[in-house]
Amino acid sequence: MQVRPLAQRDPGKVSLYACGPTVYDHPHLGHARQALTYDVLRRYLEWRGVEVHHVANVTDIDDNIINRANKEGLTEPQVAAEWEAVYIEVMDELDILHPHDRPHATEFVDEMVAFIATLMDNGSAYATESGVYLRVRSVPGYGDLVHRSFDELAEGSGARVEVDEHKEDPLDFALWKSAKPDEPTWPSPWGPGRPGWHIECVAMSLGILGDGFDLHGGGDDLVFPHHTNERAEAIAAGRPFAQHWLHNAMLNVGGEKMAKSLGNFRTVRDLLDEHPLNARALRLLLLQTHYRKTMEVNAEVMTQARAAIERIDSMARRAGAAGVPLDGTQLDGIGCDTASLEAFVAAMDNDLGTPEAVAVIFDTVRRANTALDTSPAGDSEEAARLVATVVDLTAALGIGVGGTHAAEDSGGASESDSDKIEALVAARSSARDSKDFAEADRLRDELTALGVVVEDTPNGPVWHRR
Repeated sequence: MQVRPLAQRDPGKVSLYACGPTVYDHPHLGHARQALTYDVLRRYLEWRGVEVHHVANVTDIDDNIINRANKEGLTEPQVAAEWEAVYIEVMDELDILHPHDRPHATEFVDEMVAFIATLMDNGSAYATESGVYLRVRSVPGYGDLVHRSFDELAEGSGARVEVDEHKEDPLDFALWKSAKPDEPTWPSPWGPGRPGWHIECVAMSLGILGDGFDLHGGGDDLVFPHHTNERAEAIAAGRPFAQHWLHNAMLNVGGEKMAKSLGNFRTVRDLLDEHPLNARALRLLLLQTHYRKTMEVNAEVMTQARAAIERIDSMARRAGAAGVPLDGTQLDGIGCDTASLEAFVAAMDNDLGTPEAVAVIFDTVRRANTALDTSPAGDSEEAARLVATVVDLTAALGIGVGGTHAAEDSGGASESDSDKIEALVAARSSARDSKDFAEADRLRDELTALGVVVEDTPNGPVWHRR
C-alpha cells in the first residue's frame, strides 16, 4: 500500500467508482461499512468544493441470485429487484447519499460482450466449451495490486480462483460463462451464456466514467481476485483504468470476523431496530476507526458511540437555550473557528484521517459548551463561532446535530405531549427557584417516567426525549 496525492484527471473533479452490492439478501454490517466509507469520502470532497461523479453498481445476476430464485420459485429479476429495494431503504436510513449513477450488470451485457471480443481479437483471451477466459500471464504486472508474483498467486489459486480443467492456466479466469440448464443467458459470439463477475465492473466503470478515471474503491476482500482481475482486463484491452485505489478494511463483531457460522452475523436492520440513534452512532463508530483498520462492532462500543452523539446533540440544545443559531445564519461575518477548520482539513487530507478529524470536532464541542456556559444568553460571538463550526464539520462527515434530526427527538409525540412536558419543566424550575427541592425531584421523576431528560444550563433548562 502506498499513500500518494489524489491526482485528478480533470482539475476540480473526482470520478469515483465503488463496488456495490450483489442483491439477494439483507445488507449486513460489512455492506454498511463499505457504503459509509465512500459516502464520507464523497461528502468530504464535496465539502472541499470538489465536483464528484460517484458510481456504485448493482450486481443483479450471479449464482446467489439464481439459487435464491430457484429456491423461492421466482425469476432472477424479481429477486434482484426485491433485495435492491431493501438495500436502498437501509442505506437511506443510514443517510448514505445515492450515487449519481447506479448501473445494473444486466444493463451492460452488450458492452461486456464487446469488451470480451476485443480481448479475443488481440489474443489476450481464449474460448473453451465452458466459457471464455483471460490469459492472465499475458498481462504485465498482473499481481501488482496485491504485490505478489504469478508464482505466488498460483500457489493459492485453488482457494480464490475457480478451478476448471478447461483452462490453460489455473490463474486464468472467466470472462464469459457458457450457458447451464435453468440459468438466464444472453447471446454472444461464443454461444449463449452470462458474463463473469469481474468484467461487469470494468464495463460499467469505463463505460460511465471513461478511461483513466480517478479512484476505484471497495472492501479489502475485493483486492484479489476481483479488483486484480478488473485491472488485468483493462490492461489487456489497452484501456487506462483507475489511477488510484482505496480499500476499506473489514469489521469484527464481538472480537471475531463476522460470519454466520460463528453466530455473530449482524444485518444493518438488526442494528437500526435496536435504538433510534444507531444510524448516526454507527457512522460515528466508523469515523473513529481509520478506514484501513479493522472495525469492531459490539454492544459496548455502540453504547459509547451513542453517548458521543448525545454530546453533540446536547451542545445543540444548550445553544438553542442560549439563543445561538445552529445554522450560522446570524454570525454576521464572524465565520467558523479557523484553528478547528485547519486541524480538521489537515486530518482528512492525510489519507482520510477520520479519527483525528472526529477528535477535532469533539474538542470544538467542548470549547463551545464552555463558551455557552460563560457567556450571556444570545451574546457570545465565540459561542456562535464554535457552534457553527461543529455544525459545519459534522455536516461534512454526515453526522449532523440533534437539531437536524428532529425525528429522533420527537419520538412520535404529539404537540399536546410537548406542551405537558414544557409545563412540567417550567414547574420544576419554579420549584428549584423556591428551593423546594423535594418537589423539583418529584417533577424530575415524573419527566423521567415520560422518557424525558432535563439538562440544566446557565441559560435555563433544556429537555429532550430519551
